[in-house]
Amino acid sequence: MSPTATFAAAPAAAPAVDPGAELDDRDFVLPAAGLDDDQRLRALDTVDEYLTRKRRHLMGYQATQDIQGTALDLARFMPNNINNLGDPFQSGGYKPNTKVIERSVLDYYAKLWHAERPHDPADPESYWGYMLSMGSTEGNMYALWNARDYLSGKALIQPPAAPFDALRYVQAAPDRDNPNAHRPVAFYSEDTHYSFAKAVRVLGVETFHAVGLEKYADECPLVDPATGRREWPTEVPSAPGPSGRSWDGPGEIDVDALAVLVEFFAAKGHPVFVNLNLGSTFKGAHDDVRRVCERLLPIFERHGLVRREVVHGKDPRTGEPLVDVRRGFWIHVDGALGAGYAPFLRMAAQDPDAYGWAPEVELPEFDFGIRLPTAELGDVDMVSSIAMSGHKWPGAPWPCGIYMTKVKYQISPPSQPDYIGAPDTTFAGSRNGFSPLVLWDHLSRHSYQDQVDRIRGAQELAGYLEGRLRTMERELGVELWPARTPGAVTVRFRQPSPELVAKWSLSSQDVLMVPGDESTRRSYVHVFVMPSVDREKLDALLAELAEDRVILAGPSL
Repeated sequence: MSPTATFAAAPAAAPAVDPGAELDDRDFVLPAAGLDDDQRLRALDTVDEYLTRKRRHLMGYQATQDIQGTALDLARFMPNNINNLGDPFQSGGYKPNTKVIERSVLDYYAKLWHAERPHDPADPESYWGYMLSMGSTEGNMYALWNARDYLSGKALIQPPAAPFDALRYVQAAPDRDNPNAHRPVAFYSEDTHYSFAKAVRVLGVETFHAVGLEKYADECPLVDPATGRREWPTEVPSAPGPSGRSWDGPGEIDVDALAVLVEFFAAKGHPVFVNLNLGSTFKGAHDDVRRVCERLLPIFERHGLVRREVVHGKDPRTGEPLVDVRRGFWIHVDGALGAGYAPFLRMAAQDPDAYGWAPEVELPEFDFGIRLPTAELGDVDMVSSIAMSGHKWPGAPWPCGIYMTKVKYQISPPSQPDYIGAPDTTFAGSRNGFSPLVLWDHLSRHSYQDQVDRIRGAQELAGYLEGRLRTMERELGVELWPARTPGAVTVRFRQPSPELVAKWSLSSQDVLMVPGDESTRRSYVHVFVMPSVDREKLDALLAELAEDRVILAGPSL
């Protein structure tokens, strides 16, 4: 080394990465010759940095990011192509599957949701279900498909009461006394997840809005509070808030409006499909499933929907009608978020001494355990199906979930391919065999007490965030519009700058305070306090909100 040599200067610090920066498509172009190892690893490092950064700041969506333990324990299964092809209760011909794990997870939730278990194909009252390869969009779509075919008289897994055990039928015979007997109508609220609007289009399920416009254009039984006119709403209205409109309401379905609409269509002879939400998309609201059931059951009784006979031809031996007895209504619970934690909230509310916590709100019953008395048939079970997203509350690295119904509601699959070795009773066919491993691993790690503690922590942090936002309003003299539906794990407030929205992955939604008046538009965002969100993250967001240029400038109204 020469006398004048010096130590090399330390490398310059890497430039700071914009927390809201997105990946650049140009970094991932795949040339015909492929990439060398340096190029490939550099691209993967870029993805790793991006996902790590986004994971640490994600707060606007119903997605648990606290799943690092999953990678440590379950990476050993990645060399396998695991496919839970076909029905989960039959192994089938594709043996690299995890159906035994899937059944354990299904049994776990069947117990939580008060379904009759274990699954028994010979028992119409026992549960049936499967793990979804999509999230609750697949579960909701399957529910609509299941309900559409059941209510319109399509074939069931359980054969009708007939002398031929192998009897199957495709479509019920027309009811000459009721032309609407096999034309079901769907009802869901304005706070329902957008997947329902998509699913009814894909499946050709008719909504009350579409049928109302087509057949009963001038007969809408509801009065639009904004216009004073009788116009068919697109969805069932949500419950009003202090303003008298739904924009500042809790996000729950308006039970009175639902009852009026259902009465109208049931009186016209239509079977009825009702979707209820447990943890709605933006406000995190929980529809009062029990109250809805109590309001609707007398309507179903009055119009013969609790027990009705579906005729599907004649017995070729006797000439007598072949009759299948089934319901004329279907109540589905979209528990994408809430079905994962609601059972533990109810446990704590019913026995606070045992679990060391009394929740601020006791959620009503929402599951297969709801049974209500009828004059002629005794107790009737009310809920027909439930969907849940596994990547939301329990947490998983990819979308997954659960669909659950009862054996007595199962429809026959459209085809029976011999080569898979198991009935193709699911929506997806090929299904992700890793998802059962992930959920099983989570459930094995957490006792009921642990699960109660997780939802307790989320609810307490949601209350903390709401309180801090209200304090910030007073101290800074700004408008933040903070709001939280009681019992929800989400808090909504005024939309900040695009930079903060991008950095924290905040979901946004615009609301017209006065329907039809664009000058009253408000832009909201929300934070979902999932188990991966802690006080440190909330405090960091709050500190940035306090200095945000859009927040300090005040609303545009």
